[in-house]
Amino acid sequence: MASNTRTVSDAAENKLSLGAKWAIAGILAGATLAGLVGAGSSALAVYFARRVITPAARHQDQEVLAVIRGDAGLQVILAATPDTTIDGVFSLFFEGGKGHARIGRIVSYSPAEQTVLREVEEVYSGNIADARRGWWSGATYPDPAAIGLAAEDVEIDVDGGQAPAWLIRANAAAPAPVWAIMVHGRGATRLEGLRAVRTARDLGLDSLLISYRNDGLAPSALDGRYGLGSTEWRDVDAAMEYAIAHGAQEVVLFGWSMGGAISLQTADLSKHRHLIRALVLDAPVINWVNVMAHHAEMNRIPYNVGKYGQLMLGHPLGRRLTGLSAPVDLKAMDWEARAVELRTPTLVIHSVDDDYVPYEPSASLAGKNPDMVTFEPFHGARHTKEWNVDPEKWERLVHSWLQQQLAPRNNPGHVGTPGLSG
Repeated sequence: MASNTRTVSDAAENKLSLGAKWAIAGILAGATLAGLVGAGSSALAVYFARRVITPAARHQDQEVLAVIRGDAGLQVILAATPDTTIDGVFSLFFEGGKGHARIGRIVSYSPAEQTVLREVEEVYSGNIADARRGWWSGATYPDPAAIGLAAEDVEIDVDGGQAPAWLIRANAAAPAPVWAIMVHGRGATRLEGLRAVRTARDLGLDSLLISYRNDGLAPSALDGRYGLGSTEWRDVDAAMEYAIAHGAQEVVLFGWSMGGAISLQTADLSKHRHLIRALVLDAPVINWVNVMAHHAEMNRIPYNVGKYGQLMLGHPLGRRLTGLSAPVDLKAMDWEARAVELRTPTLVIHSVDDDYVPYEPSASLAGKNPDMVTFEPFHGARHTKEWNVDPEKWERLVHSWLQQQLAPRNNPGHVGTPGLSG
């Protein structure tokens, strides 16, 4: 793999114009970008690039105004935000993450006062009455027991040590022939996958909810940086090794947000890719360039500055500023451009109002490869909260689609599905 990375990097460097090379060298020397962007803009480009790949603590950006006791139990008054005014079931984490409550339906909403009153369905930890700030999340449950399921705590051998995972059996008597491996998104944890476990179990799949580098549970990468899928896929590959060693004959990868990008890289690069029966991707990153351009625009970062931020991530000369141990090949992770290479049946669920990872590349992927990709749009769910706003629809779609993919093959002796090319 190292030799392949070097080849890609060398090819990318050869394609760069001399001006672009000197521009990057100018950044490293602390100079201006040769008239292309100013000193302040070059610093902004560095900041933008580093933010994309640097794990960060969750910000308690949700204001908790009051907790009251209503006729049906506890209720919470929250500052109205685009997230808290969506009906459904969500989580509120508070006390720096030590506190966790499941928040239910909207009782009332006051646009004039910019407040929303919601039911508190359950407090799993902490004292919500003392909460003043927290963060909103679609990861609704704290552990498998909260959804009434027993789990084994297992350890998966990965680079740098062992990564903890939950193994939830569909049948305690014997391992299932097909396992679901749940791959959470950037800044999230294995809690994210709990929403899909009951659907997988109903289909007879064992579920492995994994951790991976830099997520706070698994060993950190040596450079402490996200690879945006280009490095994390190795930890999913290790999870596949574990599943195969413990009875799995095939796997289905579930991926949320960056977990979708990681799953696609696994299906492209893993030596076990032929054992990946299907992909179920929720609000996946299909095209990182599109996502980065979107975030640059949202944050009013000039176009040229955003482009140079991308250039830093992908070029060896940018490593001293980004902290990456190796460049990130954004082109290799552009599945909108590589759509015809996708040979694994894939279900993509994506809300059309997602303002974090735009849905258009997901729809484009399905349009360019309809034989392999099924696109199911949601509305009003924002980012990775499709299940939260309509769990019945999410579970029905996933169950129906996966049931078709898991149907017995014409050749009963055949095991495995062709993966991505390569």
